[in-house]
Amino acid sequence: MAHFIIGLIKSRNVQFCEVAQHLNDAVKPASNEPRVQGFFREVDLDYLVLARLLVRFLPVQSKLRLYLDRTEWAAGQCRVNILPVAVGQDAFQVPLYWELPDNRSGNSNAAQRSAVREVCRAVPGHERVGLVLGDRAFVGHAWFKWLQDSGLNFVMRLPRHHLLPDAHDQRQAIADLKLAIGQVRHFAQRQVDGIWGQVWVKALAGGDFLFLFGTAGLPDLGQLYARRWTIEQCIQNLKGRDFQLENSHLRCRHELRKLLALVTFTYAFCLSVGQAADQRTPIARKNHGYRATSLARNGLSILRQTTRPATGTRHKLVRLVEALLDWMVRQLTNFQTPVKIVG
Repeated sequence: MAHFIIGLIKSRNVQFCEVAQHLNDAVKPASNEPRVQGFFREVDLDYLVLARLLVRFLPVQSKLRLYLDRTEWAAGQCRVNILPVAVGQDAFQVPLYWELPDNRSGNSNAAQRSAVREVCRAVPGHERVGLVLGDRAFVGHAWFKWLQDSGLNFVMRLPRHHLLPDAHDQRQAIADLKLAIGQVRHFAQRQVDGIWGQVWVKALAGGDFLFLFGTAGLPDLGQLYARRWTIEQCIQNLKGRDFQLENSHLRCRHELRKLLALVTFTYAFCLSVGQAADQRTPIARKNHGYRATSLARNGLSILRQTTRPATGTRHKLVRLVEALLDWMVRQLTNFQTPVKIVG
């Protein structure tokens, strides 16, 4: 797994033929590629263990935000739907866990929501979660009740076809509110899917609505939900900007899930290095206030620099990277996760 991650960093491409060029230099790439294919075909990964390892990259203090989202892309004539569970704190946003629905809508089913609940419960633990933000793929009484019973504040976006109950328990479509584009209405203590909470509705262009339901402060629901944009940027980095995930030719959902896990771990590795480097030498900021380059891209550039032939093994950063990879290998060994990549 460590060699595959290094291959991803060097190639910035998830295609096996590209990663194989950067694995074991003592073996021809034509021999490395079948080893990679064998790993994805034969080895089972414990994704809960990998999620626990990813949490170890995060700061040990303060509350975290959990993000539940849905993304998709076209792989030829095949449509790939993905439901990631991500965790974030400030600029550090990284997916922890992935579900791949076997349907065209991309909505989660009861079993997948149950698996997500297990991740939320075990990783990183209820006491560290300050807020749960979710998209329209995660709705339903059992899900909302579990969040409420767990004492987790949440803000979830509802599909527009959900009916809004009024104070007299009469249900109406949100289109019947007759809101102008940009107009906002909020309602305190309304029951949605059998759970009491706050409702916040905003009319969008094209006849759509931002229909939010949650237990956080009513006036803040829209502002809190807007923080999902950080995880959207993270997903875009994985899909195209940094590791070209959309270039994958995998069609098997189980193999694709393994690839998502390893790409995520690589991204967290780069993000961690970039964050540490920014603390020593802050990245320059442009006129609009944003960094000239992201923390993950900066970390990726630093790690790629260590792989250049002119960079000696005595370089301090190289030793730090080797120490981090050594830690990762020891953690995987401790959790008894199978490893099979290079001879």
